[in-house]
Formats: sequence, C-alpha cells, structure tokens
Amino acid sequence: MCHRVDDVMKLCCELSTNQQIQSTVKGSGKGAAAAGGLAFAGGLVGGPLGIAVGGAVGGLLGCWLTSGQFKPLPQVIMELSPLQQQKLYENLMVILGDIQWTDLVQLTALVMGNTTLKQQLTAALLGYISKELQADVHYVD
Repeated sequence: MCHRVDDVMKLCCELSTNQQIQSTVKGSGKGAAAAGGLAFAGGLVGGPLGIAVGGAVGGLLGCWLTSGQFKPLPQVIMELSPLQQQKLYENLMVILGDIQWTDLVQLTALVMGNTTLKQQLTAALLGYISKELQADVHYVD
C-alpha cells in the first residue's frame, strides 16, 4: 500500500512540474508590513530622508522575513508529513477511482494520456495545497 502513496505523490510532482506550478506560503504580508512600517517610522524620525532609509531597511527586512517561502510545488509535496500525504492520497484516489497500475511509469502514462483525468487531479491537488496548507499556488511564466 505504501508504494501506491509514493506513486501518487510522485505523480503529483510530475503534474506540477509539467505545468510549472509554484506555491507561496502565506506570509508575504509580513514583508510588506515590515517595509511599510519602517518607512513610516523613518518618516516620523527623519522626514523625507528617513522615509527613504526606513523603506530600504524595511524592504531588506521584508525580504529576509519571506525568504524561502516561494517553492516549486514538487518540493512542497515531498516535504508533506506522512499524515498529509495520506490525506492527499485519499483525496486523489476519489478521482482515480478503480484505476489499476503496476508502477509509477504506468500510472503517469494513464494520467498524462487522459486530459480530463489530468485536469481533475491537478485541480484536486491545487485545492488541497490551498486549503490544507494555506498556500497560494500560481503558474510560473
């Protein structure tokens, strides 16, 4: 049974790599708040020059606070806990239904060859990532 979960997780990685999907862990607001807050504080203390200095320092602080929060979706999937992987697996098995496969290559071929199935699995994957992990997902240009 465990290899089936692994197969489905690797399929998710393949789907998200194929479509170049990244996730953004919620928290970008922290960076913006740091930049704006320090610009405001700088303006109170140093006037126009203080705004510039505070904004620059705040921007650097915001960058540091949010670093590492933009990850390729395959990395996010592989970092899921076993419990989270099991829940995602169960969600996707509802869509996969009674499809039988012997290995990852066969599963990938079955899904990639069926546009509707691929779209349904991708939508379920993105829904899980958005709802359960509270991450924003977007396509890389």
